[in-house]
Amino acid sequence: MAAVLLAALFIVTLFRILFENQGERQKIKESELPKIEKNLTNDSEAIRVVIKTNGFAQIAHPEVQLQAESGLKISYGDIVTECEADQIVTISPGDERFQAGTIRVDSRNDGEKITIASLQRGYGAPSYRGKLELFQTSEGIVIVNELLLEEYLYAVVPSEMPASYELEALKAQAVCARSYAYNQSRDYAYPEYQAHVDDSTSFQVYGNSAEQESTIRAVNETCGEKVWYCEQVATTYYYSTSCGKSASITAWGSGLNESNQYLQSIEICNEKGEAYEATLPWYRWIATVPEQTMSDLIELNTKTEIGNLLALTITKTGDGGIVQEITAVGTTGKVIVETENKIRSALGGSGYTIEKQDGKIVNSSKLLPSAFFTVEKQNGNYVIRGGGYGHGIGMSQNGANEMAKQGKNYQQILTTFYTGVTVK
Repeated sequence: MAAVLLAALFIVTLFRILFENQGERQKIKESELPKIEKNLTNDSEAIRVVIKTNGFAQIAHPEVQLQAESGLKISYGDIVTECEADQIVTISPGDERFQAGTIRVDSRNDGEKITIASLQRGYGAPSYRGKLELFQTSEGIVIVNELLLEEYLYAVVPSEMPASYELEALKAQAVCARSYAYNQSRDYAYPEYQAHVDDSTSFQVYGNSAEQESTIRAVNETCGEKVWYCEQVATTYYYSTSCGKSASITAWGSGLNESNQYLQSIEICNEKGEAYEATLPWYRWIATVPEQTMSDLIELNTKTEIGNLLALTITKTGDGGIVQEITAVGTTGKVIVETENKIRSALGGSGYTIEKQDGKIVNSSKLLPSAFFTVEKQNGNYVIRGGGYGHGIGMSQNGANEMAKQGKNYQQILTTFYTGVTVK
């Protein structure tokens, strides 16, 4: 028995070292890991979410302040204590209660939310349904929120789509978010904390906007419904705005196969052949990048020295016209960049402006708005003419809203963006 326990401890420690040093976390199936701590609930439709720090910057908090309207129940080891209504409880990484393992926090009244007063989100200090589990680490405190998947969606849908959008669009978003979350909940993205996802754009944004009546209604009216393909729940990727077409999964370097055929390139047009999003600001845009700025950004983003940039060309396009390869040639070398995300990253960064089709000018950001573009050299600048915002794979959220405005229901929206699927 002692040997078995030592082996289990070694495995847990090994996984912690491996995963804390990875830039992108791989997923590990639950069956491949020893249990660290019994889950707070045995409900198979629960999800465990790592709550990141302000700005979703990192997972370890320097300090945690918690409160609930009726007060809190705090458990550690076999001990359970309670605090008064609205009392703020401060927990630091050196808290003695961590000596008994993790600290588990619940509200005194079932179903009441717990506020993390030390955290700021888009609407202020956020409040969470379910329970919290706090882990002591060398970097600080890691917070894991465990709750029912349906309740998780209450705070995902308004964080991913404006609550003012059409109800049928919100329902399509709810089904997408549920399908995506269901698949994520089959594995651990953070095995050392038995957490399936975090609350950032690495998965789905959770809790950045407050729950709204419209988004709760969208979740409730589609309760349990998911997108299915070949008798499996589909991983339903989505993005902000299309250019009138979507990309297939090949834009990420993956091949089309029997399991992902639903992620194909489509034209996002109505029965008259008109693009649903044709009047939206990000449907078309122009980025004007000075030669030296482009040269510097490519070297910085690709970590490749090419000297002064001489030419930037598109050398491969994919389904729907999305750019899948660019070649940058400089005075001392060249670099080839492949796949949608890496291309947008290579051409992104600060130092230039982008004009949307409504005439508004915005500063460039970390990623180029999309990989649907052309590029040419003009008067000392590289002019990139593009369309859409986001990766372009799966459902366009603004496209869904425009479809709903024209009378499409959420099932019609979903079966348009995901080829050959059923909603059930």
